[in-house]
Amino acid sequence: MPVYGSYLQLPALLENQCPHAGPDAHDELMFITVHQVFELLFKQLLLELGDARDRMLGGESYLPRKRLERAVVIQRALLAQFDVLDTMEPQDFAVFRGALGAGNGGQSAQFWELALLSGSRDDTYLDRPWYTEQERSRLRRRFEEPSLWDGFLALLTEAGFEVATTSHRAAACRRLAARTDQHRQLWDLAESLIAHDQAWASWQGRHLLTVQRQIGRRRGTGGTAGAAHLKSHLDDRFYPELWELRASL
Repeated sequence: MPVYGSYLQLPALLENQCPHAGPDAHDELMFITVHQVFELLFKQLLLELGDARDRMLGGESYLPRKRLERAVVIQRALLAQFDVLDTMEPQDFAVFRGALGAGNGGQSAQFWELALLSGSRDDTYLDRPWYTEQERSRLRRRFEEPSLWDGFLALLTEAGFEVATTSHRAAACRRLAARTDQHRQLWDLAESLIAHDQAWASWQGRHLLTVQRQIGRRRGTGGTAGAAHLKSHLDDRFYPELWELRASL
């Protein structure tokens, strides 16, 4: 019978934080741990959002909303990790920054999987050289498969709404916004999509602030544009039509 440590595979888990820069780089272990937490929570987000999408495609609206609500709570946990990173002063980051080599957070395959699953159609990062073949395959699959937005449109179609054009979808969402008993669950689901989108945007903004706090306007790790690149994506949204709806209510 498994006990706590063996059930969670703690020996293997706790051996996977391996600093490279030596004993003077006190903050490197914290940096590694936080980014591994990011990846573990990304994995859970992919599970929750994937199930929400699949259930919407299958005609459900209640459980997809619950999955999205959980996803938003997980995204808040992701945001909280930046508070841990911000306890590191830039001088201390500089001690081990070189140990990252060409690595940077933009190389996270799971991060881009989440973006594609949520609704992004940006194929820029599908075939970058740093991905393994397995990661490339996953990203290509995410790009080709339905997104959360597609799942939501499937539910609108099933409810009798036209979704072929932007104007059709806008009219449908205005009817949902009336919050009648007939369509209340669909409206609540639309609001859950907005909450997920907002939490993602908050994560992006918080990431930018942490990068600026550590390296200012310098180029990012691995030669990326750093803060300038992150800033250029702050206005990106997965569900722009749901945001635009606000102007017509």
